[in-house]
Amino acid sequence: MTPQLSRRLVLAAPALLLAGRARAVMLNEAALTQGGFVVGRAAPGTRLALDGRAVRVSPAGDFAFGFGRDHAAQARLAITAPAGAAETRVLNIAKRQWPTESISGLPPAQVTPDAETLTRIAREREKLGAIRALESGLTGFAEGFVRPAPGRISGVFGSQRILNGQPRQPHYGLDFAAPTGTPVVSCAAGRVTLADEFHFFGKLIVVDHGHGVNSLYAHLSEIAVREGENITKGQRIGAIGMTGRVTGPHLHFSLSWFQQWLDPQPVVLPS
Repeated sequence: MTPQLSRRLVLAAPALLLAGRARAVMLNEAALTQGGFVVGRAAPGTRLALDGRAVRVSPAGDFAFGFGRDHAAQARLAITAPAGAAETRVLNIAKRQWPTESISGLPPAQVTPDAETLTRIAREREKLGAIRALESGLTGFAEGFVRPAPGRISGVFGSQRILNGQPRQPHYGLDFAAPTGTPVVSCAAGRVTLADEFHFFGKLIVVDHGHGVNSLYAHLSEIAVREGENITKGQRIGAIGMTGRVTGPHLHFSLSWFQQWLDPQPVVLPS
C-alpha cells in the first residue's frame, strides 16, 4: 500500500477503525454505500469475512471488497485477529438514488437479439463470469487508481437504461466519450485475463488487480495487450472505439469485486 493511500485511509473523515490489540483494521466509511469499493488494511495474519464470504488479506495486510448497486442496508464484517480474538461488526450501507438514462437510435437487433445472437451472448456472459470469479494474490488494487481515458463523462454507474423506449438492466460502468483512437490506459497494475470481442462490449479487455478486483474496458478500436500479460498502472492497453453496441465512440469502463459491479467514479475520479 502506498503512503498516500495509507494517509487517505487514516485521515478520511470519518474513518472506521476496528481496533485490535496489535493494529487496527482500517477502512473508509465514505465507501460504505451501494456500489462502494472498499480498500483497507489490517494487521498481517488477520482473517476477514464479509457476509460470510472470506475476504483475502495480503501478507502486508491489504484487503478489498465492495457492495453491489442494490445492496441491503447492512453488511456484517467478521474479524479474527492474529491472536485468535474474534468479533463481528455491522456495517451500515448508505442507500443511493439512481438516475434514468434513455438511449435511442440503436439498431433493433441490438435491443432484441435473435436466437443465435442470444446463444452467443449467454456464452460470453458465462466466460466473463468465470474470469471475474478468479482470485489472485496480486495487490495492484492497493497502489491506487488512475483515470483510464480522457473525455467527457457520457454515462454513469447505476443508471436505469431505457433502450429505444424499452427498460433494460442498469448501466454497470462509467463512460468516457472521446474520438476513436484516443489512448486507453490500465487504471492500476495487474494481469490481463481477457482480451476478446463480445457482442455487446465489442473489443474488450479485463485486468485482474488481485483479491477479486477487476477492471473492464469495452468498445475498443484496438487491443494492445495479450491475455496473461502483466501490466503497470497507466500503461496503454488499447484505444477508444465504437465496437459492439454503441451509438458513438467511447470507453465503457467497469470495476468489480468478483461478481459485484462497483461504481468506478469515486475510485478513478475522486472529488
